[in-house]
Amino acid sequence: MKNVYLDNNATTRVADEVIEAMMPFLTEFYGNASSMHSFGGRMRHKIDTARAQVAELIHCDPSEIIFTSCGTESDNTAIRGALARCPDKRHIITTRVEHPAVQTTVRQLQKQGYRLTELPVDSLGRLDLEQLAETIDEDTALVTIMYANNETGVVFPIDRIAALVKQNGSLFHTDAVQAVGKLPIDLSRIPIDLMSISGHKLHGPKGVGVLYVRRGTSVAPQLVGGHQESGRRAGTENVPGIVAMGKACELARTYMNEENERVRQMRDRLETSILKRCPNARINGDADSRLPNTTNISFEYIEGEAILLLLDQLGIDASSGSACTSGSLEPSHVLRAMGIPFTAVHGSIRFSLSRYNTDEEIDYVIDHVPNIINRLRQISPFTPQKDATTAAPQDRTPGL
Repeated sequence: MKNVYLDNNATTRVADEVIEAMMPFLTEFYGNASSMHSFGGRMRHKIDTARAQVAELIHCDPSEIIFTSCGTESDNTAIRGALARCPDKRHIITTRVEHPAVQTTVRQLQKQGYRLTELPVDSLGRLDLEQLAETIDEDTALVTIMYANNETGVVFPIDRIAALVKQNGSLFHTDAVQAVGKLPIDLSRIPIDLMSISGHKLHGPKGVGVLYVRRGTSVAPQLVGGHQESGRRAGTENVPGIVAMGKACELARTYMNEENERVRQMRDRLETSILKRCPNARINGDADSRLPNTTNISFEYIEGEAILLLLDQLGIDASSGSACTSGSLEPSHVLRAMGIPFTAVHGSIRFSLSRYNTDEEIDYVIDHVPNIINRLRQISPFTPQKDATTAAPQDRTPGL
């Protein structure tokens, strides 16, 4: 059966070049980078090389890169570690559309006595920067706002947000897991203090991440017991993963233009065709400021889980939202924060592309999605005026 993978915001295919780079460190080069002998020293050299590759992608100094196990660890370390260094301030600002790695962390801290402000977004998923400015006060320790939303692809104006936060003297963290590798990011020009990255979102392996910490920013380590990462993150280094992360970042620099041109064109063609052929469908998010690979489409009066089931039977992989909450029956907290109507919020599907997708695959999806939507609308008890829903030319949807 044909397989079309359009769930790249959940995880990406590991690039062949990345696998090739990491394989020797799973076999012949197995030394501990902390060892004194030259065999271990080779591992240390490879870690330093990877650190420089990551730094080159985001335009920072290699010393500002800390390797972690994933984006979630990076988020937790940034938030908890930053707050531990400023115990006299008890106010945290975030948004209502953050990834669960941030949202769950700050809500736990709220239960521990921190004052939490969760900023709303408008119907397009955009923030009101004037409201952010009014919310920051002398007790604000940290502002944490994602770079790009994982469900809708909406990109926040992080350069303006960071400048605003720094003007008021607070620390600024951004979860850039979805943005790095898709968008050009220059940390020499944007006053971000802390930034989270995940390897498996940019064609690296799972189990490796990065926390950028601007020089001069103090963060209390959350893992202690060793001197690794200059004492900022204890634990034997995942050398294969780190080498792979470096290679993935090197490749991301190479393919950035393709991500923003060819991938964007495929995304636009996919959503334009679906909207044209599927009545009562809508794009969720700001069409003028989105990741080039992401489209979130709501199909009114039907359930997203049913759509995904039928897509899966055709070999099409998509998502109804964040991979970290896909087991929940609750509607997306992101779409609810945007005020998406009840008739549409349950029928939202996220298609997220990568450079490995082809025009032929997009044609395949365009050919089948309208049939699926038509089939489900015909049997849905919630569809108004069913006879107004036009059937697709040929229904090749698998049985329910």
